[in-house]
Amino acid sequence: MTKDTPIARRGFMLVLSSPSGVGKTTITRHVLDLETELELSISVTTRPKRDSEKEGKDYYFVDESTFSQMVQKKQFLEHAHVYGYHYGTPIASIQNLLAAGKDVLFDIDWQGTQQLKQISMNDLVSVFLLPPTMETLETRLRYRGEDSEEVIHMRMSKSAAEISHWAEYDYIIINHTLPESIQEVRSILQAERLKRRRQVGLAHFVNSLRGED
Repeated sequence: MTKDTPIARRGFMLVLSSPSGVGKTTITRHVLDLETELELSISVTTRPKRDSEKEGKDYYFVDESTFSQMVQKKQFLEHAHVYGYHYGTPIASIQNLLAAGKDVLFDIDWQGTQQLKQISMNDLVSVFLLPPTMETLETRLRYRGEDSEEVIHMRMSKSAAEISHWAEYDYIIINHTLPESIQEVRSILQAERLKRRRQVGLAHFVNSLRGED
């Protein structure tokens, strides 16, 4: 093994969760642009597509019947019912990405995170994003201009319940500013990649250093 040969490692699942409006989607997009070893897990949803969203990039949009069939066929790693719609993470390709040393980012809520914990605890790293204040959260919801007044009130009324799950996560980030939060997520990625148990090729590398390879 030369100095330019990377040590083989297993990827992990990075979960980012937060109440709607905290800035999770924006942070996710910036981190994905900066991290070449990070792939986005694209969820299947029954929610109608927003004007700013693209099929196969943001979500896979399906009807209720199709989603139910996928649940029955056990095609989801996790799935949840949120704000009247269903969301699920398709199993296909996730395990292959992890085995190939790719990290997979999940944009899911606390329900989905709990399901992933039960299935793949050793491969899971969870991060919860909090707003600086509830006033800031409401301002951000209004600024994006994608929800009706009724939906904004519903999201705000449920955000306290969502925030109550913060203690179930490995890391907590308060999203004061976008650049700061992006750097904090990237720091978590770097630290987790260096964990001994993820570097599956480390024993081989150490043996080569000792002349035992």
